[in-house]
Amino acid sequence: MDSSGRALAARRVAGLALACVVLLVVSLASVAVGSKNIPVTTVVDALLHDTGRGDAYVVWDMRITRTAVAVCVGVALGVSGALIQALTRNPLADPGLLGVNAGAEFFVVVGVVVFGATAVGDYVWFAFAGALAVTVAVYLVGAAGRGGVDPLQLTLAGVALSAVLSGVVSGIVLLDRDAFDRMRGWYAGSLVNRGWEELLPVLPFLAVGLVLAAVAANSLNAIALGDDLATSLGAQVTRTRVLVIAAATLLAGGATAVAGPIGFVGLMTPHVARWITGPDQRWILLHTVVLAPALVLTADVVGRVVLRPGELPVGVVVAFVGGPVLIALVRRAKASGL
Repeated sequence: MDSSGRALAARRVAGLALACVVLLVVSLASVAVGSKNIPVTTVVDALLHDTGRGDAYVVWDMRITRTAVAVCVGVALGVSGALIQALTRNPLADPGLLGVNAGAEFFVVVGVVVFGATAVGDYVWFAFAGALAVTVAVYLVGAAGRGGVDPLQLTLAGVALSAVLSGVVSGIVLLDRDAFDRMRGWYAGSLVNRGWEELLPVLPFLAVGLVLAAVAANSLNAIALGDDLATSLGAQVTRTRVLVIAAATLLAGGATAVAGPIGFVGLMTPHVARWITGPDQRWILLHTVVLAPALVLTADVVGRVVLRPGELPVGVVVAFVGGPVLIALVRRAKASGL
């Protein structure tokens, strides 16, 4: 390995270590900081002595479980975004921009309003079905031309379909007051009152999605060179596409079922990872696993304190950051280089 290779390897390791430290710090902040002001010494005492009452109940049954949910949701959204960007070779791809979250959202609302689903375990299947349907539809539209998958067509199709589905969802929710009351927090992309009851039914699907992503990682490096060259290098393009679509569906659908539609996480964190690691998809996915939950946790902590004693949904906080980032990415002359 030459000096440039050693420098890149050192940067990757150092970046991953720093990301892990950041994730640990914001996780501790998520446990220590909330809409209710609890002294740090009291938080430490509650961690050491779980009495199940008072501040100990807030720390163990609300903040720690909410932190775990934020980590899992962040990992799922970040990895699904990195997979979609790699598969489509589109730097602007994201479960939100490509309509995946909107598909899951639409099917969940249908499940709640039409079929009476009330718990995550009831409507998670609707989320998976919606995420898969929209993923396949958008991909087929983007691949309709002679030149194969067109990143611009993918983005336009995803944005258009997402807008249509979001409009339909808004109409359904506004026409059904009971549904609106049940979906209000979820619809905004919130982690309020999210705990083990919501996370555990989805956790096995997220685990399977991560395994599929790890299996597909090597082939994604070859696919980045183009389908023909990837095939000549021995990559199984069709198999990889199926794995990636399945993984993105499980991850984005599961995260949406738990926390509602949260955008931009899958757009921003793979780019940050790519700036650190270079184009190797294995390292990008590894860094995204750490960076994405750190972003979601940071947004959640900020949302708890800016309107204290009220809370700002994490989806709103992320959007404040994601909007300018998206504009910056679109304006970058080299944004298409993956």
